[in-house]
Amino acid sequence: MSAEFGQFAAEAASPATGATVSVHGLAHRYGELTAIERLDLEVPPGRVLGLVGPSGCGKSTLLELIAGLREPSGGAIEVAGGGSAAERLAQCAFMPQRDLLLPWLSAIDNAALALRNRGVRRGAAREEAGRLFERFGLAGFERARPAELSGGMRQRVAFLRTLVAGKPVLALDEPFAALDAITRAEMQGWLAAALRADPRTVVLVSHDVEEALYLADRVAVLSARPGRVVEQLDTPAPRAPDRDAAVTAPEFVAARERAMAALHRGSR
Repeated sequence: MSAEFGQFAAEAASPATGATVSVHGLAHRYGELTAIERLDLEVPPGRVLGLVGPSGCGKSTLLELIAGLREPSGGAIEVAGGGSAAERLAQCAFMPQRDLLLPWLSAIDNAALALRNRGVRRGAAREEAGRLFERFGLAGFERARPAELSGGMRQRVAFLRTLVAGKPVLALDEPFAALDAITRAEMQGWLAAALRADPRTVVLVSHDVEEALYLADRVAVLSARPGRVVEQLDTPAPRAPDRDAAVTAPEFVAARERAMAALHRGSR
């Protein structure tokens, strides 16, 4: 195991770096349509769970339920021991598929928005968010408007905004889906490094099996609607620090094939 990965694993084991997410017998319906049924998951503090599955299988719905944006039709969800939507929302920061940056605000003010919503004064919020701009590769772009940023930089601002909310659980809904393949690969490497530097409990929805295996400690494969867990895979460790080396390693290729086989089973 590399020293870098070993340090991340040790930090992730500490309860201070996240909160436990527990899902038991979960069901959710939209009228007559059952989106999720009999779903069970457990995410230990400081670990990253990837969710993959066919389109329409309920991945985004599951993420919204965990984050407290919806109440389930049945079953139970707990985040840090709290089961109500309000209690889950208090522990979770949600990042949707689109960056949703406000076009009239600068990058620094977009990043500081979560702090401003908590009542932090504008100057203090800018100062706190600004401390992360260099680490996030955004130094020099504090005053830029979203239209002046590349797609990857916009996603970094959106993730920074999610991170500075100070919540122990991050709910990330396909954060790189709108990016081109090269930028997406670069952002995956960047996010892996960001989570090593500031570990949290993370639930990540992705349509890309390789992305989920690279970023997560464990991947849950969901079936076609109604969504159920078909298989859970522990991802290969240790992984090479370089993304390209990591995803071409024999153990990673084997895990990807196993995940793809589970996806095919679940799609039937």
